Amino acid sequence: MNKYLSLIAAAGLLFSCEPKNPEIDYTQLSDAERLELAQEIAQSTIMVDGHVDLPYRMKVGGFTLQREILDVSVRTPDGNFDYPRSKEGGLDAPFMSIYIPAGNQAIPGASKALADSLILMTERLANTFPDKFAMAYSPADVEANFEKGLISLPMGMENGSGLEDDLANVEYFHKRGIRYITLTHGKDNLIGDASYDTTGTHGGLSEYGEQVVAEMNRVGIMVDLSHVSDNTFRDALAITKVPVIASHSSARKFTPGFERNMSDELITAMAENGGVMMINFGGTFIDSAYAAGSSKVREHLVNYMVDNGLSRSDSAFRAYAAEYSAANNPFPTVQRVADHIDHVVNLVGIDHVGFGSDFDGVGDSLPTGLKDVSMFPNLIAELLKRGYSKEDIEKICYKNIFRVWKAVEDYAASQG
Repeated sequence: MNKYLSLIAAAGLLFSCEPKNPEIDYTQLSDAERLELAQEIAQSTIMVDGHVDLPYRMKVGGFTLQREILDVSVRTPDGNFDYPRSKEGGLDAPFMSIYIPAGNQAIPGASKALADSLILMTERLANTFPDKFAMAYSPADVEANFEKGLISLPMGMENGSGLEDDLANVEYFHKRGIRYITLTHGKDNLIGDASYDTTGTHGGLSEYGEQVVAEMNRVGIMVDLSHVSDNTFRDALAITKVPVIASHSSARKFTPGFERNMSDELITAMAENGGVMMINFGGTFIDSAYAAGSSKVREHLVNYMVDNGLSRSDSAFRAYAAEYSAANNPFPTVQRVADHIDHVVNLVGIDHVGFGSDFDGVGDSLPTGLKDVSMFPNLIAELLKRGYSKEDIEKICYKNIFRVWKAVEDYAASQG
C-alpha cells in the first residue's frame, strides 16, 4: 500500500460505512495530504485542456519546418507549456490552438495559409519527438496515447476565418485534423459576430455561418462558442444538431459586463444542449479586480523606470519590478478558478464543465498557483478540498469533453 493510501486508511473516519465502495472524505485531509492525492489523481487520470496556444507561440518563437528554435520537448525558460511540465502536471491532451489573428481576415487566403502552417508545425512536433508527443483525432486516439505514456496533440482552429468564404474548407480542415472550430475571434468575420467587437455586423450568425455550423455537424467538427457574441451564441445553439463546447471561457458572474465570458443564461442554454464549458484561467477572465490591480502595478513600474532613467532590460529595473510586483501582487489565485467551476456546477451540474486554461495565450495574467501546466494538481487539490469526488474530477478532466466529442463523431457517422 502506498504512503498516501496508508495515511488515509489510518484515519478510519475518512471512509464511508459502505464496505464495497469506500469513499474518501478529502475535505478532512490536510492541504499537504490532499495535494499528494491530487498529484496521484492527475497522473492516473486522462486530463484534457480545451485550449493551449503552443502553435502560435512556436511561430512567434521561431519554429520553422526546417528547424526548431523553440524546443518544447525539454523544459523551457518561459511560456506555460512544455513536455516536462506537462508530465509533471498530468496533462495528457492539450488541444493545440490553431490561432488565426483577426488581422489576417483582411487579406484573402491569409487565414487559411496560416492555419495550414500551424497544423504542419504541430504535426512536426509529434513527428520529431514520437517518444513524447502524438497526434490525436478522436477520444480513442487520446486513450491509446495515454496508455503509451504519450502526450496527445488534438487540434482546434481558433477563428473560423481560416475557412475563408469556402464551405468546402470545413471538410478540408476536418481531414487536416481539426476537431473544433472557434467560430470567431476578436472581430466579426464572415461566420458571425464576435464578443470583443461592438459592430454587430450580422446581428449574430450570418447565413454563411448557419451553413458552416450545419457542415461542422455533418463532418464531425465540434462547434466552439468561445469568443462569439451573445447573439451568435444563441443562433448557433438554434442551428446545431449536437452538443457544443466553449473551449476557453469563464463565468460572467465574476466579470460583469465582460461579454467574452458566458452569462448564466448562456451557461444554462449550453447545458440544455448537452454542451461543455471549459474554464479559462486568465486573470482578466476569472476576476474583474485583476485588470484594475495589474494596471496600477504597470503604471507604477513605468513611472519608476522613467524617473530613474532605466529601461525594461536593465537588471536594476528587472530586480525592482520583480520585488514590487511580488509585494503588490494583483493576481487572483487558484481558488478563483475553482469558484468558476463551482458556479457552473451549482448552476447546471457537474456534467457541463472542464478545463480550458488558455496557457500560452494569456501572457503573465495567470493566477497564483496555476502559472503553467505543471500546476494542475493545485486546482485538483482545491476541488477535493471543496468536496468534489474522484468521479467528479474525472468528469472535469476528460469525461465531459469526451462525451461531447463522441456525440459529434456519432452524428457525423450517421450522416454517411
